[in-house]
Amino acid sequence: MKIVLAHDQRALTGRPDERDGMVQVEEIAAILSALGHRVSSLGAGLPLQDFEGKLQDEGCDLIFNLVESLDGEGRLIHLVPALLDRLDVGYTGSPSGAIVLCSDKVWTKRLLKASGLPTPAWMSEGGKIEGPVVWPAEYIVKSVWEDASLGLDDSSVILATSPQELHEQILQRRSSLGGEAFAEAWVEGREFNLAMLEGESGQPDVLPIAEMCFVDYPAGKRKLVGYAAKWDETSFDYRHTVRKFAEGAGDQDLLDRLAEEARVCWRLFGLRGYARVDFRVDSGGQEWILEVNPNPCLSADAGFMAAAEHAGLSRSEVITQVLLAARAGRNPKGLLLNRA
Repeated sequence: MKIVLAHDQRALTGRPDERDGMVQVEEIAAILSALGHRVSSLGAGLPLQDFEGKLQDEGCDLIFNLVESLDGEGRLIHLVPALLDRLDVGYTGSPSGAIVLCSDKVWTKRLLKASGLPTPAWMSEGGKIEGPVVWPAEYIVKSVWEDASLGLDDSSVILATSPQELHEQILQRRSSLGGEAFAEAWVEGREFNLAMLEGESGQPDVLPIAEMCFVDYPAGKRKLVGYAAKWDETSFDYRHTVRKFAEGAGDQDLLDRLAEEARVCWRLFGLRGYARVDFRVDSGGQEWILEVNPNPCLSADAGFMAAAEHAGLSRSEVITQVLLAARAGRNPKGLLLNRA
C-alpha cells in the first residue's frame, strides 16, 4: 500500500510535546517501510485546503493519521479526519466524531456522567458545578482542549473556598491553558492508564494496565503527571514518575472494573483502532475516569507501546493491527488517486 503519514506541520518547530510528534512520524514511517509499504509524510495546517491539494497530488491508499493538533491548536484536531471523511479516504485511528467528543474534555465528562460512569465533579467556564462538592474543596484547573498535560504543574491544584473563587481561578488561568479551561475535583490517590488495541473481531483488547507511580515524592508535593513529568528530562517529576504494570492479586477486582469501564468508553465514544483511558483511584478504592484519549502516541517510549510490549506484541505487530482496523472501518470506495 501507499501510505501517507499526516501530522501537524507545527510538529517541526513547536513545543517539546509538539516536536515529539515528528519522532512518532519517523519511527512509524520506518516500521511501515520495513513492512513493505510505500511511505511519505505530509504536514497539515491552515488553511486546510493546502493540505487537501497536496494530498490529492500525492495520492495514496490510506492515511496514517498522526495529527495531534492543527497549527498547534488542540481544538482543531478533528478537522483533518473530518476532511478525510468528506474525501472518502480511509485513515487510521478513531473517526472524526469520536475525536471531537474526546478532545473537548468537558463534553467527555458530560457524556461519562450521563452514561452513569464515574468522573470527578467539575466546573466549566460558565461557572456551574457539575457533581457534589463540599467547600472548601481541592480542584485541579486544566485545559479543555489541549493534551500532553499542557500547563499542568503543582500549582494547578488549588484549594477553593467557594464557587466564586474557583470560577475566578479558571478564568485567570485560561490563557496559559490553550484559551479555555475548566476545573475538576482533585482525586488524591493512584493513577492508571488503560491502553486498548482493536482486535480482529473489531472489539478492543485491553493491554496490560499501567500504573503511574510517584517515587520518593516529598510530603506536600502533588502526585500528578504534569508537563514536566512528560517532557522535561532534567526535572524531578520526570525522573521520579515511573510506569509499572499492575499485576498484584490484591488489585484484581479494581483492575477488572477499570478494564470493563474502558471497554464501555470505547463503545460509548465510538473509538476505533487504538485508544487510552486514564483513571484516578481514591483512597477508598473508587475509580474515576479523567480522560478518554483516541489515537494516543505510538512512539517507542510512549505508554501505549510500553503496554503492547508488556503484552508480548512487537511494534510492527501493533502498527499492522492499526492498519487492519483502518481497512476494516473504511469505505471500499475510499481509494484516493492522483488528480493527474
